[in-house]
Amino acid sequence: MQKILLTFLLTGAIVGLQAQQRNANPSAPVASPTGVATAPSKDSKPSPADIVFNPDANVVTENEVTVKGQRVPYRATTGTMPVFDEEGKAIAGLFYMYYERTDVKDRATRPLVISFNGGPGTASVWMHMAYTGPYLLNIDDEGYPLQPYGYKKNPHSILDVADIVFIDPVNTGYSRPTSKEVPTSKFFGVNADIKYLAEWIRVFVGRNNRWESPKYLIGESYGTTRVSGLALELQNAQWMYINGVILVSPTTLGIERDAISEAALRLPYYAATAWYHKKLPADLQQKDLTAVLPEVEQFAVNEFLPALGMGGFIDPAKRKAIAAKVARYSGVSEKSVLQNNLSMTPAYFWKELLREEGFTVGRLDSRYKGIDRKDAGERTDYNAELDSWEHSFTPAINSYLRNVLNYKTDLKYYIFGPTNPWDRSNDQTGENLRQAMAQNPYLHVLVQSGYYDGACDYFNAQYNMWQMDPGGKLKSRMDWKGYRSGHMMYLRKEDLEKSNEDLREFIKKTTPKPNQPAKY
Repeated sequence: MQKILLTFLLTGAIVGLQAQQRNANPSAPVASPTGVATAPSKDSKPSPADIVFNPDANVVTENEVTVKGQRVPYRATTGTMPVFDEEGKAIAGLFYMYYERTDVKDRATRPLVISFNGGPGTASVWMHMAYTGPYLLNIDDEGYPLQPYGYKKNPHSILDVADIVFIDPVNTGYSRPTSKEVPTSKFFGVNADIKYLAEWIRVFVGRNNRWESPKYLIGESYGTTRVSGLALELQNAQWMYINGVILVSPTTLGIERDAISEAALRLPYYAATAWYHKKLPADLQQKDLTAVLPEVEQFAVNEFLPALGMGGFIDPAKRKAIAAKVARYSGVSEKSVLQNNLSMTPAYFWKELLREEGFTVGRLDSRYKGIDRKDAGERTDYNAELDSWEHSFTPAINSYLRNVLNYKTDLKYYIFGPTNPWDRSNDQTGENLRQAMAQNPYLHVLVQSGYYDGACDYFNAQYNMWQMDPGGKLKSRMDWKGYRSGHMMYLRKEDLEKSNEDLREFIKKTTPKPNQPAKY
């Protein structure tokens, strides 16, 4: 009798949990208490082979955060939603975290921000847990790891002005294909990625009744390639028009550079890093960073670029004069500049700048220092900043999903997932974004860059804007903001507040007034 009663109680508890977890689509499958669907074997004994990935299940929680002194209640929907192929078959399930403010009456005027990170094989964890989401991981004011690990409410979140969905593409986070037989070419490539994500966004917007809402795409790093392509794909293939695209630490967006332009364009980043580490001459070092950089930028475009173009046929006196200026602005010796034919690779710079002190500098954020096995060499042993970030983010996201969002699963949360080989051919995403802006008078672009980012540097981000708009007809709808940190500029407390405020103002400015027509 006791066994029958216990079975009855357990069955009732699971049914109740499944009712809470059922997707907005009444016919969707439900999740087990572990966050994945289970298939019973003949003898009802669980085994590893019985546990299958459920591509369509979610859990819902309620919470609140205080932003700018204002209470913001919200609902968090966490789970998976299918990627459908051309025949309507689910070929993958994408993990997402959807935050919607609950005291808003009119969803038609409430902006929706669709957020991606990059890699291309990394999850949405970075901006989710350190930038725009309702919680922040536990780090110090400059972004360095702290123990105990953990998280806290984010007083700078943009949830006061917009709802946010954070999306993990296939093989990142908890997102997975539904079968090993599904070709990876469906997902792993510049254009394949854009195509299936646009289709997924259409389904998400429909299920959550957000067709009328103003919509924004935000991407970081490779995520900027992704959202630049999505802006046009959503318009042309899904008939969904976007109000704004935010590019955080953008890639080259498929805009070609030759070796000469690459060398010239990265010099301002070298100068910023040298300024931070106090390696510039006294007359430059005593100036503020933003007073130094315009001088370096002008030299890079007007003098350095033409000199590099002359190669070995440049006049020897001119060569020496250029080398002296490059050394002055980069913090590296004139001898080293000449030995590198005026053009230092980033890898060499990260190794050389602090070589005499026994340190290297970080690639994604050059404020960070590393220690190599030996000081000699042409490149660093590891990326000091990336190890630091993984140190902080991995415990935080795993704990947060389970304990705050109540999403429990034994799947591994891929901070970086298996997405290789990645087809990078035919990357026209910068041109895609330009075309989307031309077709859609509502569409605006905001670019955010950290001065100390050596992977996606700030001056190359500006170069993107110049080349995307050669006729100068779109520049009134494009804006650039710089911050005194690196690739993830929001890790620094002062820049977290500033960058979120810039987002907030961008969204407010670019959400059309009632009955404002989209026309030139």
